[in-house]
Amino acid sequence: MNSEDADATVAGVHRSIWLETTPGTDYESLDGGMSVDTVVVGGGIVGITAASKLTEAGQTVAVVERDRILDGVTGHTTAKLTSQHALIYDYLREQFGDERARQYAHANQSAIDEVESTVADRGIDCDFERVPAYTYVETEDRTQDVQDEVSAARRLGLPASYTESTPLPYDVAAAVRFDEQAQFHPRKYLLELARGLVEDGSYVFEETRALDVDPGDRCRVETDRGELAADDVVVATNFPFYDRGLYFTRLEPKRSYVLAARLDGEVPEGMYYRPTDPYFSVRPHPAGDESLVLFGGQNHKTGHQGDGRGRYRAVEREARRRFDVDSVEYRWSTQDYTSADRVPFVGQLAPQTDHVHVATGFGGWGLTNGTAAGMLLADTILGRENAWAEVYEPTRLNPRASAGQVLKHNTAAMRQFFGDRFAAQSIDTRVTLSRGDASVVESDEGPVGIYRDDDGGLHTVSAVCPHMGCHVEWNDGEDSWDCPCHGSRFDYDGSVLHTPAIEDLETYSETDLPSIGVGVTREQSLGDDD
Repeated sequence: MNSEDADATVAGVHRSIWLETTPGTDYESLDGGMSVDTVVVGGGIVGITAASKLTEAGQTVAVVERDRILDGVTGHTTAKLTSQHALIYDYLREQFGDERARQYAHANQSAIDEVESTVADRGIDCDFERVPAYTYVETEDRTQDVQDEVSAARRLGLPASYTESTPLPYDVAAAVRFDEQAQFHPRKYLLELARGLVEDGSYVFEETRALDVDPGDRCRVETDRGELAADDVVVATNFPFYDRGLYFTRLEPKRSYVLAARLDGEVPEGMYYRPTDPYFSVRPHPAGDESLVLFGGQNHKTGHQGDGRGRYRAVEREARRRFDVDSVEYRWSTQDYTSADRVPFVGQLAPQTDHVHVATGFGGWGLTNGTAAGMLLADTILGRENAWAEVYEPTRLNPRASAGQVLKHNTAAMRQFFGDRFAAQSIDTRVTLSRGDASVVESDEGPVGIYRDDDGGLHTVSAVCPHMGCHVEWNDGEDSWDCPCHGSRFDYDGSVLHTPAIEDLETYSETDLPSIGVGVTREQSLGDDD
């Protein structure tokens, strides 16, 4: 990002279009203890899908959500329902073999069919539409990669074809086309599933924070509102809050940015993805709004080179360069985790947790993988065979595909941890902040993060992530504190936004600052009253 970005405004209402166009939820919190067949921790697409399938089979399920269901990663997607996950199938055949690659393909194709049949059976109005999907490259040196991907995908039974032309208003060198993919409104779909499972005797508990799991033949889930007992537990919190499987060593957090923009020109049919850095995503918005398109891109590791405002502007610049953009209506960002070998972990959470199950590591392709994961976990809990269980097995060992990435990720995390300690020695104890600015300063209690809000108020938190002690960084695009080691995120007031951390950041009042050796002054700027 350049200095020109730093002073420019960021266009669009800062809210996901999926949240803006659906009603909020108001399910009650858990009040005391209860016993059910299965507890599902996490109210996103995995949790709601699994709970719905289990309820259909006659189980009583309790869904536990820290905030409001479908407000997190699922509510901040680009909502592409596709088995085309960039250029992945040639890689899967090489690293996993044809059988496992075919399982992955089958799982994601089945997920699209599952959503379509559920929409039809329940009469859900969620703007479901079958459309083609394209992954394209713009330089001739990448055309062989596309040809190899088409060959691999067709060998696995996917509806793939090679093309050098697309409906985009600019040229591409080559593209993989998948027919009969889909787009939809994820919250409209999943809110109906949630309503249905409650009507059928299961439960949704919001504003209920899961704290721990005691595995066994009869599992117990400790929450801040009481204890739940169940035969099985599903951990579907994007990153597992209960991490007996050491997932923090095998998952890398990534953030990406989305704009909903209105076009003056023609909107291309289909969904589009450019896998080269910086990636670029194009996807028309359904629901009859023929001029609205979602543009995505600018992904980066959480807590690193963030500059969220600049990244929103970078997405807008590319959208305007490629299309006749009239206005930017909405903007939002999202986070997901990528596994070391690019395949999600779905199944038994760890060798010692027979009745605790996990789904994580979707790498940005969570709507199909998440639906498939919900189906797989329901089958596992009900004792049914599932055709794609092996490829997602969390305890799989594939050193050729994952060893290098695991080493790279953990070396970077350790370097960050120790680098924080050295850097803290040179951090000032005084800072000058204008409205909307934040900084980390040193104190007698260690590094603290200070944010001055738009009204001039100060919000001060410990800058030490409670997960594993790394120092958080300010995210100016979301007004949050993000951990650069494992992706935990906290609101400006220190409250947890994203696991793996489950505890809030320690907070300090403004009157505490002198006693811990911190000085803060106000930078005079236009609009300040004093």
